[in-house]
Amino acid sequence: MLRITFNGHANFLLENGEYSILIDPWFTGNPTAKANPMDYEQIDVILVTHGHGDHLGDAIEISKKYMAPIVAPFELAGFCQRRGAHVIPMNHGGQRITECGRVKMTNAIHSSAFIGKGAEYTGNPCGFIIDFGGQRIYFAGDTALFGDMKLIGELESPDIAILPIGDNFTMGAKDAAKAVEFIAPKHVIPMHYATFEVLDQSPDAFIEAIAHLDVEPVILEVGQSHEFGG
Repeated sequence: MLRITFNGHANFLLENGEYSILIDPWFTGNPTAKANPMDYEQIDVILVTHGHGDHLGDAIEISKKYMAPIVAPFELAGFCQRRGAHVIPMNHGGQRITECGRVKMTNAIHSSAFIGKGAEYTGNPCGFIIDFGGQRIYFAGDTALFGDMKLIGELESPDIAILPIGDNFTMGAKDAAKAVEFIAPKHVIPMHYATFEVLDQSPDAFIEAIAHLDVEPVILEVGQSHEFGG
């Protein structure tokens, strides 16, 4: 059984009854987040796709509290480790067997830097393939549409795709629909919309654009969960 909870923006909690995985855990300053990450009973692994603050978020503090490793691109993992986090550095195309299951790092077309007093390079952005809870999840991260999503579909056959649809900073509804066509998942969860005024505020255009495809859209409100499998 896989339970996915949406914490707003690109922040998701994955649970299988034994382990818990947080992805892009931006809570502090997130105008849509409702959960407090320090209230969880356990967090076993944290996946971070890139160094922007709305994705790295509270990962370092969460890692310290729960002794949970941050899985991230090499340079971003080093950034987190220098600040006291536990890390598992990876790079694109590689895979790793964690205590929670297999994690593979995929490409993403975006940018990545931590913006503080200056800008610190945090490596190339990524997505993840995650085998967890009897399901295979493709978490695309922040990305544009790219042709090799076809290969992700062919090689990995994800059951669930979690894709950005908000436009401006990532692909919008039309391109995300083409991504669904390339990947051919059974279920798709849209993300990275309705957080800021500049982003699309509704998944309606995306739902309409994939209506002809054999895929189930799963639209989650912030704080809402959905269970997959038995």
